[in-house]
Amino acid sequence: MASSDTSSQPQHRGIPSSIVDRLGSWLLGFPPERCSYTTQPLRIPLSDGLSRIELAADLYQPVLSNGAKVLGTILVRCPYGRGFPIALTPRAYAARGYQVLFVSSRGTFGSGGEFDAFRTEVEDGQGVVAWMREQPWYTGTFATCGGSYLGYVQWALMYDPPPDLVAAVPVVGPHDFARPNWTTGALNFDIVRWADEMARQEQTNLLVKIVKPQRKIDSVLDRTPLARNIRAHLGEGSRWLDNIVAKPDLSDPHYAPMQLGRCLDRVNIPILIVTGWYDLFLEQSMEQYARLHERGCDVALTVGPWAHMESAFRPQGNRQGFEWIEQHLSGRADAQRSSAVQYFVTGVQEWRHLPAFPPPTSPSTLYLREGGALGTEPAPPSASASCSFTFDPRDPTPSIGGNALLSNGIVNDTALARRSDVLVFDSAPLERDMEFCGRPVVSLAHSTDSPYADIFVRVSDVDAKGSSRNVTDVFRRLDVERGEDSDAVQVVLHHCSHRFLRGRRVRVIVAGGSFPHYARNHGVLNPGEMGTEMRAVVHTVRLDGVSKVVFPVVGIDDSQD
Repeated sequence: MASSDTSSQPQHRGIPSSIVDRLGSWLLGFPPERCSYTTQPLRIPLSDGLSRIELAADLYQPVLSNGAKVLGTILVRCPYGRGFPIALTPRAYAARGYQVLFVSSRGTFGSGGEFDAFRTEVEDGQGVVAWMREQPWYTGTFATCGGSYLGYVQWALMYDPPPDLVAAVPVVGPHDFARPNWTTGALNFDIVRWADEMARQEQTNLLVKIVKPQRKIDSVLDRTPLARNIRAHLGEGSRWLDNIVAKPDLSDPHYAPMQLGRCLDRVNIPILIVTGWYDLFLEQSMEQYARLHERGCDVALTVGPWAHMESAFRPQGNRQGFEWIEQHLSGRADAQRSSAVQYFVTGVQEWRHLPAFPPPTSPSTLYLREGGALGTEPAPPSASASCSFTFDPRDPTPSIGGNALLSNGIVNDTALARRSDVLVFDSAPLERDMEFCGRPVVSLAHSTDSPYADIFVRVSDVDAKGSSRNVTDVFRRLDVERGEDSDAVQVVLHHCSHRFLRGRRVRVIVAGGSFPHYARNHGVLNPGEMGTEMRAVVHTVRLDGVSKVVFPVVGIDDSQD
């Protein structure tokens, strides 16, 4: 089936674009250009069952000389348009000998149909590949690349893997877009912020949004009733979000088209997974690696000290992605990766290179003690000490850093520890370095005076002056009727690798919320996020040896200065 737009002709790259490309690809970490390229707009006809739609696309083709051949075909699908700066990566590949089909998701930037976030990408991906196979320029095999939503559509394609797909580089890309929204039990406001961006993206340049994001949505999230205010603010442009806000149960059939975990059991091609310790989708990236590695697939992993937005633009990740495609699509043996796993250790600011993840670890326990202490020995079993704080939804504990869509990741979180609505436990200055890699586990003998409550736990690194920076954390909604003897809470923090240096202190922070990353708990029943009543909730933590944090500690050289 040919393109429905036969009148368009390939356009050669001009001098201004050439200058922008060279600067942009250098900043993104690509090697020097090999050639120029042409750009041709296309229309890709698809059937959505009841009617036919056309997706808008651009085909980038390298201009080669001396009988050189195209190195391969790369497919990129995206809901963010096909202009600057999102097109820098497709153009970078084209200027290095690859042809790139760059396709806009349905309902965005000239593509037909209605944008129904996350739910149509499996069928649309298969339709695009079927059309691509029939084009005279197709090379017979292809690879995929891209970050965030561009990573998700790669997993959507691997839900039923095409036989001619030979390599993939999903960067901070989830395989399940239902999970981040409600997996904690509370609505993650990242999906609302993203919907706000999507609703106005074709009226605002993407670069402007990255450099100076609008914050009007935050005032909406601070008002009640929440669901009604979100709907009024976004209007008809984000009807797909209504279903997410109204459906906290992830087993609801509405989420089935977003839950693509089957791909991890079906795909068997070389895959490079790139993520950051402070990425919103970190846990899914680690799950992807673990499952594929367990199956014996050719999978590699890079984890940097990055948050979500910076992961997609980091030179190291882009260069490694390019080399992965060089090796597995065009067969360039000199592009082979030095080690399957590369991860960054914060605190000591070093990269680790391993054949597989995780490294060997052993548990190391610190106990929450009276007086805000964090010690290596538990309190006596007979001890009855406890400490309390009050979470007030009218003045909710703020979100500072961490794993969120627009978070800066690692930040100075000293202000959080100074609030009256948190508990803080500090170790003594460490006598030797302590490095961990994996997911710390925090157990709390914890109770509240209302069944409607949340828990937020963070581990931070404290310097000699008392200033702290976040390392890893977790949030969870506890809204359950708990019996008198069922007040034990165990939470597993995000994956991370960090070294606490000698002389520094380990800090554990316990709070009752993280707003506006997550919807605050009203302290009372709040069905459908439509309530306005709020009640302060008292949290109590017993310090009798049950409350503790267990780190997966990596063995390090004992010969420290």
